[in-house]
Amino acid sequence: MSRAILWFRNDLRTVDNAAFRAAVEQHAEVLPLYIVDPVQHHEGPFGFARSGHRRRAFLWEGLQDLHQALLALGSGLRVEVGDPADVMRALCRTWSAEAVHVQVLYGHEEQVHVRQVMAVVRTVLHPPNTLLHPADLPFPVQNLPRVFTAFRQAVERDLIVRPPVDAPTRLSTPQGWAQQAFLPFEPLPSDPRGVLHFRGGRAAGLERLRHYFATSAPSTYKATRNALLGADNSTKFSPWLAQGSLGAREVYAALRSHEQAHGANESTYWILFELLWREFFQFNAARHGARLYQHRGIQGAVPPASHDAERFARWCAGRTGQAFIDANMRELAATGWMSNRGRQNVASHLVHDLGLDWRLGAYWFEHHLLDHDACSNWGNWQYLAGVGNDPRAGRRFDPVRQAGMYDPEGAFVRHWSV
Repeated sequence: MSRAILWFRNDLRTVDNAAFRAAVEQHAEVLPLYIVDPVQHHEGPFGFARSGHRRRAFLWEGLQDLHQALLALGSGLRVEVGDPADVMRALCRTWSAEAVHVQVLYGHEEQVHVRQVMAVVRTVLHPPNTLLHPADLPFPVQNLPRVFTAFRQAVERDLIVRPPVDAPTRLSTPQGWAQQAFLPFEPLPSDPRGVLHFRGGRAAGLERLRHYFATSAPSTYKATRNALLGADNSTKFSPWLAQGSLGAREVYAALRSHEQAHGANESTYWILFELLWREFFQFNAARHGARLYQHRGIQGAVPPASHDAERFARWCAGRTGQAFIDANMRELAATGWMSNRGRQNVASHLVHDLGLDWRLGAYWFEHHLLDHDACSNWGNWQYLAGVGNDPRAGRRFDPVRQAGMYDPEGAFVRHWSV
């Protein structure tokens, strides 16, 4: 009897999951598996955990949601904690699996994990959780344009978005194999000041997707996306996209359906524009690998390198003395969320005003952000630090001017004043 392991990573859904579909079609029995690698969650190089309690809780909610979906198909999700290659070697031996099916991820650590697993078992790779299939790009990934505008213009000339893949209707897994373990986390109540209650998993992601496109918000997105308070001024799909409980192609399909029903305009286009930014950073990570995490960045530039502990601690705690910066940092610590406008400002402040090593900020965001995605997080931090894809090095945001533009009455600062 043919057996395979279906290795879930940042694709926690049964719909639009090519690895899932192929595993079920090619093998009589399939064991769904998620591996929690402690290295990606324990203490990082700057002395704090790489994932905080809110991130761990959001992941656990996503895993439990996926487990319930798999139970409905006659299976369940097995969760192991350990080094992926070690876990896979032992499990393939005890379960007599002949292959592992897995989606491609472009984060450097995730690529290393796959290479290590490929060394111990036959591994079948499937397309990444991107809007665009790599084979449909107008250039090889290694020739990715360095600047986003050139990338966007090239892919928009003949935009190819493949339809989502249907979910299997049945999955065969022997009973008793859906065992679960996890890294410890402390459940935290949702902060009532947060713009939205974020809960991990596909059910919550679909609820957000349906709600947003049922409103008039998409038609005003470009004008409201920088607003700092309110749930529907921006899509806020990113936590579920990062987790893979929503797929980018599903968001695209919902966007096109909304445009067909209500009309397209500059704002609905801007939602696609932001999806393409996500694409750019995904393929940028595929092209540059480990350089995405190095201090000198993909440009080999020389950014600030101070690791001053006191300045960094004030930035983390929202005690820099810059009210707009501090309000955004308090929101991040309390909720695991920060607006795009806030992220640009606090990153600029850390690098260009405090003179700190940009990687301190990238790891702090990794610790807190519910929507942490290695490609987007590290790509954006390099961009703001002047060592990445920004054609204008040294892009500094003036927090006083920014507050005057985006919080002129001080409502956001007052909202996060304590």
